[in-house]
Amino acid sequence: MSQRLSKVDLHIHSTTSDGVLTPSEVVCLALEREMNVIALTDHDTLGGVAEAQQAAASTRLEVIAGVEVSSEGEWGDLHILGYYVDPENGPLQDMMQAMQNARLGRARKMVQRLGKLGMPLEWEEVQALAGGESVGRPHVARALLNRGYVVTLQDAFDRFLANGGPAYVPRLKLTPSQVIQAIVEAGGVAALAHPGHYWTALELLPEFVGYGMRGLEVYYPNHSPAEIEVLLRLCREHGLIATGGSDFHGPGFEEGAPLGSVYVPPECVAQLREAERR
Repeated sequence: MSQRLSKVDLHIHSTTSDGVLTPSEVVCLALEREMNVIALTDHDTLGGVAEAQQAAASTRLEVIAGVEVSSEGEWGDLHILGYYVDPENGPLQDMMQAMQNARLGRARKMVQRLGKLGMPLEWEEVQALAGGESVGRPHVARALLNRGYVVTLQDAFDRFLANGGPAYVPRLKLTPSQVIQAIVEAGGVAALAHPGHYWTALELLPEFVGYGMRGLEVYYPNHSPAEIEVLLRLCREHGLIATGGSDFHGPGFEEGAPLGSVYVPPECVAQLREAERR
């Protein structure tokens, strides 16, 4: 839907994980677009939330403390969004730290494998591109692009970094139950991210609800109107909040869509607040 109609975006990334803009720059862009509520949902880290909330202080913009956490099962990757989490929650911090440590080790191994493939990279170069505490495949891909080893970021993934690729390294695997329960115990509301990426996993929705999941990302760039209707029906059947967002990573980034370009009903935020209070 039209970007001008959207005042809410609950799926946004910054340089704290694999986004292009800093948390403060994300807030500035949201203010330029006259948005009311955003959620910073960086991958496996809450490290950018304080900066974003400080940048939004004394403005009309609410910045929800959010996170997007990776889990895995027989269906493959499954991402869980957490909203209104307590960034100071000890167990959640411990889980995030374990994932950060694993990400660093994983990225280092990828750099080593690329060197053996004749494409040497400096580890410091990859860290600098990350600009935050979460180093991942997108930063390795950018380093490859900067060195001229690939022609696009997608080329880096297709040839070297995709699952099963010659430089691919498996990541730390957490189960959906571990992730959902950690979000809930941190006072947050858990929602399944971009379910259109893994329709077969929706068969397990009752199980996820049993773990404490309370939301489903219905409004998303790649979801067709027909798919949105299916997801809304699932929300009604399972008593879930229909969330949504752009999955914004920054200008020129292939994944996601422009900030605020996906319409999210304002009542979604009120429903999330109510679920968090409960």
